[in-house]
Amino acid sequence: MILTGPAIAAARAAAEITIEPYDPARLSPNAYDWCLGDTLRICAGDLDAAVPTPYTETTIPLSGLVLEPGVLYLGVTHERTGSETYAQLLNGNRAIGALGIWVHVSAPLGHQGHAIRWTLEIRVARPVRVYPQMTFGKLVFLRCLGTAASYQLHGQKYTSTAGIDISRLYEELAGGAM
Repeated sequence: MILTGPAIAAARAAAEITIEPYDPARLSPNAYDWCLGDTLRICAGDLDAAVPTPYTETTIPLSGLVLEPGVLYLGVTHERTGSETYAQLLNGNRAIGALGIWVHVSAPLGHQGHAIRWTLEIRVARPVRVYPQMTFGKLVFLRCLGTAASYQLHGQKYTSTAGIDISRLYEELAGGAM
């Protein structure tokens, strides 16, 4: 079950949801409009799941940054979000999609108990200029059924994510860099 905008506001007021920084004007009927952070990691060269991804990091200037097709960008949400009560789904929105930006299509689920600034996978169809803290998508909160199982208690590799994080699949692959 998806929470409505007023239910998100009430859950946040009851400390059941974390959204920081929070702006009530960003609530929509069934979601919270999240913003792109101010930093991007640009993944370079051929990628290999068995080794850490090489990247350069850049700050998006206030004048914007043109993203190019064929490049994998890792970004971060401006907001830190989470809940021990609800799961989350993070997606782009129609306005971003209409610019040919695909954002976070591979891992939209935020587990119950995981409060983070989300690492975003970003690809573009054509060159497009983006700006720091521009609206970039929608976040929905989902009521969970069954016994709560906090992500933080499962010892997963991304529990300490504080910002942009490269793939850590290499930690699972035999022969990968540990």
